[in-house]
Amino acid sequence: MIVVPEKVIPNLIDRHVAFNAVEKVFAAMSNGEACNFPVIREDIGYADALYGFKSGFDKAGMSLGLKSGGYWPGNEARGLTNHQSTVFLFDADTGQVKAMVGGNYLTAVRTAAASSVSIKHLARENSKVLGMIGAGHQSVFQLRSAVEQRNFERIIGWNYHPEMLSRLEDVCAEIGLAFESVTLEELGAQADVIISITSSFAPS
Repeated sequence: MIVVPEKVIPNLIDRHVAFNAVEKVFAAMSNGEACNFPVIREDIGYADALYGFKSGFDKAGMSLGLKSGGYWPGNEARGLTNHQSTVFLFDADTGQVKAMVGGNYLTAVRTAAASSVSIKHLARENSKVLGMIGAGHQSVFQLRSAVEQRNFERIIGWNYHPEMLSRLEDVCAEIGLAFESVTLEELGAQADVIISITSSFAPS
């Protein structure tokens, strides 16, 4: 069995590789050559954590696997990522485990890629304003990937804890885009594309 630790994965896979992989898998799903199995996601009754399994099979790419993990909201205070997960890959012919792979970075780039694939295929070509709901760890992955799909001129954002929006503002300054903190109502009225990247179960 191959073990790929979390620390080496950013050197192996970037957002462009993730985008291409996710786009191909979505196409395979559309053609009936890949599928996701029912998701298991439960409150474990401790540390406010949610834990579960996501799995699927891509016959076109002969990839069979699952992701085990969840969301621990207290992790950021410990200097850890709130989302924690591990990916297991299996031989589709025998069911034997082939690899165990750190899943935290993969989750972030995969989630961002899924949003970006939808922007590429569904958003208006003349979209100029990107709205970001949420400013947690995954938000910067979402932002960097999304701006590669359309010529956005402005980014607007809202977060339940406004002080966290500096995370998005810093990325916008780096890539040369204007950023503005707005209310949810303003975001809905102004944005051409909206990415909601939040673990909240409530609308606000």
